[in-house]
Amino acid sequence: MSLDDRLLDIICCPVTHSPLARIGADELERLNALIAEAKISNRGDEVVTDALEDALVTRDGKLAYPVRDGIPILLGEQGISMAQLDAQHS
Repeated sequence: MSLDDRLLDIICCPVTHSPLARIGADELERLNALIAEAKISNRGDEVVTDALEDALVTRDGKLAYPVRDGIPILLGEQGISMAQLDAQHS
C-alpha cells in the first residue's frame, strides 16, 4: 500500500514541525542495510529491527519516520536520526 501524496501536504515532523517528504531510494537502501546489521536506533533508544518498506524524512534530511502498510508512524520516539548513516561510513 502506498502513501497518499496528498497526505504529505498536511503532515509534519512531530519533533521539529518541519515538512516531510519521501525518503530517496538510495537512502532507504542504505538505512535498511544498517538496520539488518542492528546498527540503527530510533530516538527512543531502541534498536530498529524491522526493515523499512518506506519512510518519510524531514526536508532538512535529519530525521526519518517509518511508514508501515502505507501509514506513517509519526511518533517522536520512532524517529530515526539520519546522522547515523554518515556515522557508519566514517
